[in-house]
Amino acid sequence: MEHYEYKPVRFYILVYLFTWGFWFLALLLKDTPFMFAAMILGLLSPGTIAVVTVMTSGNKMLKQDLKRKLVRFYRIKPLSILGAVAIYGGIVICSILTSVLFGGSIRQFSFTEDFSFSIAGTSALLTILLASVIEEVGWRGYGEDAVGSYNTWFKESIIFGCIWGCWHLPLFLIPGSYQNTLTELGPFYMINFLVCTIPMNFIQTWVYIKNNRSMLATIIFHLFINFMQEKIAMTPETKCIETIFVAVAAIILIVTNKKLFFGKEHIGRLLEVQNEYDNCAEKV
Repeated sequence: MEHYEYKPVRFYILVYLFTWGFWFLALLLKDTPFMFAAMILGLLSPGTIAVVTVMTSGNKMLKQDLKRKLVRFYRIKPLSILGAVAIYGGIVICSILTSVLFGGSIRQFSFTEDFSFSIAGTSALLTILLASVIEEVGWRGYGEDAVGSYNTWFKESIIFGCIWGCWHLPLFLIPGSYQNTLTELGPFYMINFLVCTIPMNFIQTWVYIKNNRSMLATIIFHLFINFMQEKIAMTPETKCIETIFVAVAAIILIVTNKKLFFGKEHIGRLLEVQNEYDNCAEKV
């Protein structure tokens, strides 16, 4: 099969142009029935561009890889997903307990009655469900690989973490979005959100690579994170503490998975390495 060269610069330029274009349109359409439609179109942009990029690439191996990431369950390692869920659950518990030590409420261990935001009157539950699935099609369908194919997964996690964080910037301006609620609290909480995307992406990358680049695995983990962030009654201050524990967890994963994060075997031949694994798995 013909070797494929990823095109990260073109991909991310298109993603930013389309996503930000639709989201700024949503800002112009606020207080109208069309606002949510513009928001969804922006959210759909990374996934749509990823699928179009793959399907128009003319590369059979790239197309097969996308399909396998979506439907081949043999890529998933259930223990690693459970481990990731346990890690994030532990982060939440440690964050709340630390908050309690400094005077926070123990009631943060309870579930919230409602979600913290809604866009154009649309339930946040629908928004976070869509985000968890649709984002992963774009990021894990093409975006993360486009960076990882030229770098170690350690360097990729930093680069993509920055890209992912900045991708959210227009949402700070859009009424009803989760990010917009942070602007009401102050710049420190906005910065905390952006900073947290980098160590959080190390955990996401670990889940992705541990599960043989399975998109299903990252969708499951993304759903869990979004649900916990919204339904566990953590205060904004506790979510700032949470960033510290996310960073600690990321450091532990890096130290204990040096081969995964610093290995170079995949660089320049990411699809070839994965294709060899898939062909062996399908023969078993």
